[in-house]
Amino acid sequence: MNHADSKPLATLENLSVGYDEPLISKINMEIRPGEIISIVGSSGIGKTTLLRTIAGLVAPLEGSINLNVQQRGGLGYIPQKLGLIRHASVTHNVGLGARAGTNFREEPLTWWKRRSERVSEAIALMGLSDKADEPVRRLSGGQQKRVATARTLAQQPQLLLADEFLSELDEDNIEVVVQAVLNYLEKSGAAMILIEHNIARAVEISHRTFSVREGRLTEFTDHRSEQE
Repeated sequence: MNHADSKPLATLENLSVGYDEPLISKINMEIRPGEIISIVGSSGIGKTTLLRTIAGLVAPLEGSINLNVQQRGGLGYIPQKLGLIRHASVTHNVGLGARAGTNFREEPLTWWKRRSERVSEAIALMGLSDKADEPVRRLSGGQQKRVATARTLAQQPQLLLADEFLSELDEDNIEVVVQAVLNYLEKSGAAMILIEHNIARAVEISHRTFSVREGRLTEFTDHRSEQE
């Protein structure tokens, strides 16, 4: 699918990210509807910091981030540390995502129904329906990854940021999770930026793949035709 004529969901202009010193500098990028962008590279070079900066959790050192997504729920983030409430159930955790993605003030009569439907659907997509009432602390690391993914899908964001969301999953579950996310992106027109340690997998599922080299974000392959 060609997204060249679509208005970008995010535009990064001369962006430098880091803390006291920049980790990645002079990033210029547009992310368009339906696009999947992956970022690969070794640990500690700024990939997570870049996602956290786009998510608004870390201030840019230089440059700007312009987001063209709805204010409530338009940006979804699956952090590496997940941010789940461990003593609460799978349903409760996923419900937090659904709550973030619905405007209950504008939909007072249907808000609860919409939220419940989103939660049930997202849990089912991740193959966790039999764990819906389980506290997160009782789940394996891979299952907790799926809960975090379900939480974000229930939010129905326009731009999804995913930090190593496939780690700790076996191959069968990777296939299930990837397909669910790809189906969501295709159906909704949302875009995704993901950090992925498996370069072959990143290339396979992404439209563009970047690596971090010497503090710069470099596109190293053009592996998909625009005529999909």
